[in-house]
Amino acid sequence: MKDYIIITESTSDLPQEIADELGIQVMPMTFELSGKSYTHYPDGREMDFHAFYDRLRNGEKSVTSLINTEAFIEFFEPFIKEGKDILYIGFSSGLSGTYNSSLLAKEELLERYPDTKVECIDSKAASAGEGLLVYTAAKKKKEGLSFEELSKWLLDNALHLCHWFTVDDLNHLKRGGRVSALSAGIGTALNIKPVLHVDNEGHLIPVEKVRGRKKSLNALFEHMKDTSINPKDQVVFIGHGDSYEDAEYLASQIKEELQVKEIVITPIGPVIGAHSGPGTIALYFFGTER
Repeated sequence: MKDYIIITESTSDLPQEIADELGIQVMPMTFELSGKSYTHYPDGREMDFHAFYDRLRNGEKSVTSLINTEAFIEFFEPFIKEGKDILYIGFSSGLSGTYNSSLLAKEELLERYPDTKVECIDSKAASAGEGLLVYTAAKKKKEGLSFEELSKWLLDNALHLCHWFTVDDLNHLKRGGRVSALSAGIGTALNIKPVLHVDNEGHLIPVEKVRGRKKSLNALFEHMKDTSINPKDQVVFIGHGDSYEDAEYLASQIKEELQVKEIVITPIGPVIGAHSGPGTIALYFFGTER
């Protein structure tokens, strides 16, 4: 049976050491900061994550772009030439056109290499939520799941991957069109913090508003308590936008009350952070529903 390789992109916010340990290939993505282009690698080699968020705090603007079809072909093709099949787990189609680019690349590669399998899975997930799905898939590959078995598992389980976010600065969501300028202004004045999640279509949706940072972090935990499946058996991911202490606060709650198997705290990289801003905290786990 041919070997296969799991590929994702750097929006998954997977730590480099996890990608290396599990043999996950991560496609870098580009972003611009104050008009200069950078490449986002999981190890932050071109732009230190803390430096990136400091520049956002100082008023600099960052924009991002999707991965085009040609870039997918260039990244996939060397592995195909090595005799490997490709299982790509991509950034939510509800947030980016990147996944659609991968489908066009798949069509072209299957024409060139008809004996190769290329599967593109829409994670309907973002940031380390996508990362947790990829991480779990890679663990299952190591357990011996075949290409077809793992593809089916991903399709069956992607919508059980729960994402709960809160942001510290509403103005970043305003720039991305997630909240209105009026709501951002009022919310900032009143210290209102939104709690958001990613829905079954992979869109980022505001769910509730609470007053104060601590209450917003507690709200993420309450959502996990309500819907998580067998938390003691779970590896949970927490993403942070240069806000490690708040991530640790949330992790301590989860460890104390739910006694989860492991918690991985990881920075939210520049591609996602350009839209969510400094101070974002995001919690990812498997639950009964999103």
